[in-house]
Amino acid sequence: MDIDRIREILPHRYPFLLVDRVSEVEPGKRLKAYKNVTANEPFFNGHFPERPVMPGVLICEAMAQAAALLAYETSHYEAAENHIYLMGMDDVRFRRPVIPGDRLELEVEMVRQKGRIWRQKAVATVDGERAAECTLLAMIKPKDEGAP
Repeated sequence: MDIDRIREILPHRYPFLLVDRVSEVEPGKRLKAYKNVTANEPFFNGHFPERPVMPGVLICEAMAQAAALLAYETSHYEAAENHIYLMGMDDVRFRRPVIPGDRLELEVEMVRQKGRIWRQKAVATVDGERAAECTLLAMIKPKDEGAP
């Protein structure tokens, strides 16, 4: 899945679109994607100027965006008519810093779906080393119903 398809599905745009490409997807099971982390990312100006580190909250956001892509590829819901809202993140752990030049690999695995609610596990790695992990809970809702 290239960036054009990702933009069709996710409402995020630069600088908040944090998935560059989906390399593998098995609907209902798993998805692999990545984000190329570059030195010109706007958040590096202040986090931290002397030793740039990708903020943990943005690593979590990248995992959530990858999870939303898996949900859309699995479901019968149309992205043009629905949004996926993040409801919660559990068991969040950060294992190593993510710095400019890293390729943040995102792997999401489906745990359970019940109606419009999705539970997924996500892992973010760099060079095969775990950078972060979490369990996500999200809901698909029609755009005209607003946020949960």
